Amino acid sequence: MAWSGLSVQVGGMSSHPVLLAGTWRPSQSTGSFHAENPATGQPLPGDYPISSWADCDTALTAATAAAALLRAAPPETIARFLTRYAERIEARKTELVEMAHAESGLPKAPRLGDVELPRTTNQLRQAAAAVLEGSWAMPTIDTKLNLRSVLAPIGPVWVFGPNNFPFAFNGIAGGDFVAAIATGNPVIAKSNTSHPGTSRLLAEEAIAAVGEAGLPPATVQLLYRTSHADGERLVADPRTGAIGYTGSRSAGLKLKAAADAAGKPFYAELSSVNPVIILPGALAERGAKLAEEFSASALMASGQFCTSPSLILLVAGDATEQFIATVKTRLEAAPVAPLLSSAVARALAASVQTLQTHGAQVVTGGQLLPAPGCRYANTTLRVTGDGFLAAPEKLQTEAFGNASLLVVVRDIAQIATILGHLEGNLTGALYTDTQGSDDQHYAVLEPLLRSRVGRLLNDKMPTGVAVSPAMNHGGPYPSTSHPGFTAVGIPAALRRFAALQCYDNVRAARLPAGLQDKNPNGKMWRLIDGQWSQGNVGG
Repeated sequence: MAWSGLSVQVGGMSSHPVLLAGTWRPSQSTGSFHAENPATGQPLPGDYPISSWADCDTALTAATAAAALLRAAPPETIARFLTRYAERIEARKTELVEMAHAESGLPKAPRLGDVELPRTTNQLRQAAAAVLEGSWAMPTIDTKLNLRSVLAPIGPVWVFGPNNFPFAFNGIAGGDFVAAIATGNPVIAKSNTSHPGTSRLLAEEAIAAVGEAGLPPATVQLLYRTSHADGERLVADPRTGAIGYTGSRSAGLKLKAAADAAGKPFYAELSSVNPVIILPGALAERGAKLAEEFSASALMASGQFCTSPSLILLVAGDATEQFIATVKTRLEAAPVAPLLSSAVARALAASVQTLQTHGAQVVTGGQLLPAPGCRYANTTLRVTGDGFLAAPEKLQTEAFGNASLLVVVRDIAQIATILGHLEGNLTGALYTDTQGSDDQHYAVLEPLLRSRVGRLLNDKMPTGVAVSPAMNHGGPYPSTSHPGFTAVGIPAALRRFAALQCYDNVRAARLPAGLQDKNPNGKMWRLIDGQWSQGNVGG
């Protein structure tokens, strides 16, 4: 049943309801907010509530009850939900794309309708397949000691969605949501305030799919916004099992501190400048092509990807100056797309100012643009290697948006020194020539860069993140809160929201299906006495 037109009176104004315990109901709110159209800078219709602790408490109580029921849910039931949800999203594609476009300013085609929405439904279907197959849970059996262990649901999961992917990372449809549901956990989604309407439409289809699959009604719940204090309280609540967070570093670290103090797993994507090293041979061989590649990558979605190349290292020389001049020309000729919100534009301006204050010089851009919309000039800055090393922390400030910093170093040795000062990043790239003249430099720099990034690229910009079992969308702190996990890639992403459970001398009939002697589906890989097998114990 669709509820798109539903609204309730809150504090004398019409406000959309929240989804709690299987029903759309008025929020016990402390106020309201509205989304804006970043292309025009104008508010969009519809008020959304800022939930009080009462809403959070209701959600946690309902999710706790749902978690107990979900533990007994057959894999087929969870997989049916994931599949039906994907189908329902596809059936409502036009309305979802229109809403996401209005709230984000991102193009309807190809970005939202042809790329991001299909990626979202693909994630759901990949997770359904992983649930049915079951190997993600890593069942392990030691017949000699009669010990058996398996990954199992961890409990209610809060998912905080980011502003830059209204579908694929949405709190109630994206990767963290999919992973938590696939592992058998209920999700309480906290919508990003930039796209509450998109989250609401997705939630309508999610709760309908819950009913069709026969899952507990509180398997999926949605709040739009809470106070910072309630955010810190809810991540630390004893009923919370784990948290998935994608967003700003400052807010994420406050939530992480609260979760850490309570011993709650907090999986966060926080900040990344994604260093790209262009070695001299590559620059001499194909400098114009590399300037084109970099410019296109840096401006993709106005630079609002967590993997956008924001820090470029080049060795001083004529080829580097020509590269910078070509980039300047390309950025000045390229259209300036709207940023995701006025808040993003203000934050970008503040970050660029920080870079300038600590020695970076503007090559082009460097200012907010007048109305209409939330726009910032396509921007590149430069600094010397010595200048970077004088303030390495400040010059790694993430400028989230269409801005990047070029570091022009003396020599390869100075690149190595800079790499020693880098924080953890999601990605890092090395460009080399095709004739081997850069190979010796690569051998020196690759180990240094490798330890600083989750995904290492060669001769490729980092802005694509494939939904592949081999993908690592994670990295050392502060790119994420834990370097051992990925937010993209099934089955690995599922394991973040699971707890390892061990059974010692437990009778066969009392064991979970995946730990019994008979392989429950004949496809699940299990580690039996040190050997991976799809067979039965003793078979």
